[in-house]
Amino acid sequence: MDWPILSLTTFLPLVGAAFILLIRSDEETVTRNARYVALWTSLVTFVMSLFIWFGFDPELRGFQFIEQAEWLPEFGIGYRMGVDGISMFFVLLSTFLTPLCILSSWGAVETRVKEYMVAFLVLETLMVGMFCALDFITFYIFFEAVLIPMFLIIGIWGGYRRVYAAFKFFLYTLLGSVLMLLAILAIYFEIGSTDMVVALGHRFPVEMQTWLWLAFFASFAVKVPMWPVHTWLPDAHVEAPTAGSVILAGVLLKMGGYGFLRFSLPMFPDASEYFAPMVFALSVVAVIYTSLVALVQEDMKKLIAYSSVAHMGFVTIGIFSGNQQGIEGAIFQMLSHGIVSGALFLCVGVVYDRMHTREIARYGGLVHRMPIYALVFMVFMMGSVGLPGTSGFVGEFLVLNGAFQANTWVAFLAATGVILGAAYMLYLYRRVVFGPLVREDLKNIMDLNRREIVIMVPLVIMVLWMGIYPNSFLGPMHTTVEALLESTARTAVDGQAVVGPTFASQFGR
Repeated sequence: MDWPILSLTTFLPLVGAAFILLIRSDEETVTRNARYVALWTSLVTFVMSLFIWFGFDPELRGFQFIEQAEWLPEFGIGYRMGVDGISMFFVLLSTFLTPLCILSSWGAVETRVKEYMVAFLVLETLMVGMFCALDFITFYIFFEAVLIPMFLIIGIWGGYRRVYAAFKFFLYTLLGSVLMLLAILAIYFEIGSTDMVVALGHRFPVEMQTWLWLAFFASFAVKVPMWPVHTWLPDAHVEAPTAGSVILAGVLLKMGGYGFLRFSLPMFPDASEYFAPMVFALSVVAVIYTSLVALVQEDMKKLIAYSSVAHMGFVTIGIFSGNQQGIEGAIFQMLSHGIVSGALFLCVGVVYDRMHTREIARYGGLVHRMPIYALVFMVFMMGSVGLPGTSGFVGEFLVLNGAFQANTWVAFLAATGVILGAAYMLYLYRRVVFGPLVREDLKNIMDLNRREIVIMVPLVIMVLWMGIYPNSFLGPMHTTVEALLESTARTAVDGQAVVGPTFASQFGR
């Protein structure tokens, strides 16, 4: 493909944001035009991103659609973009969720709509750019800049404690990223360039790997978020507007997992192997502890937020299992979680827009008045539980398979998270949807309208498509994961790189 598809997909939302900023008229006209410009810009961006998938060759190793331009040549810093079988799907996830978020905000956000739509389009550019970046400096700029529009979305259009939640989100994620910047500088002085492809082919000394791995871990663990640095997430979700929660759960949480796959495993294989037991321990605690916490929540958003921490615990277990099934399962689980958790937050947003409360106790018997809503909610709830035939099953099954090859105890303890996950999601669904319709104010509640159905249908299709035909997603990532495993399996012997055993075979059973 001769045209710069990655740059066009990345920066097209900025063009839409600029158009919105130029709109001058009365407030009502500005609001209407801002919504339509944002929606059409995000839809065109999504269609353009599909050409990346259509043009991607799953048999090729390495990065595709490479774009590069000199930026600071005397320092070896450049603008470099490219995707492989891992990053391509995260680009698609970002462009798929953004128009749905904008559409879901249509009636929910009534104040400063122009600025809200600009923030979302800028956020889309930064998310896509981060997954495409092949230069450390370019990556870091996108990675950090994502915080700014998300901080504004939570802090301006959020709930009662929005300022507290926005600052907590910002400070937690920024603190770890400072250490990552120091690690990037160390890598630059080691290899003389900020090119990720050069760094991926470089053999870092074992002692250096340890410190670099910890610096990157500080940043990515907060982003995932891993226990015990997860406490910013429930506050951010509860206070964020519905669309903010969708993007936060759907894409921003994946930045940490993506970072582990792009940096920690291939660049620091010895350190990854050394610290894998620690990651397993933290992940198992996250899966079990946050699942138990989710069971006692009275706020629907908080319950789904804690479930996100548990599901991302599966992801980190899969990544550091160090085998094909585990890593592919982790990537698939991230994609599935992005769709399912985003859809669950949209389901909460539907009833919140009508009743202005998220308390589980305030609902009950919605199936009598909202049968379409009950059906859609059930599909996403089953996807979160991991019912066979939904996207959640494939990811969890592959992760547990990979974890079993690495360590049977890790697999056993992680599997308890599946049982607990079923407990809290079924508990939520039963209390909200089933039972008698007792409360008077629920007897006039309306079912999904046309706009809400348009939002939900693509998400239902994706949950079922990924569950019934997972190979359409696993196929393109297979070769990339194989190459990743070969790079992690190389160990230094007498200063020379030779192919050695994988993590799993070293841990044994």
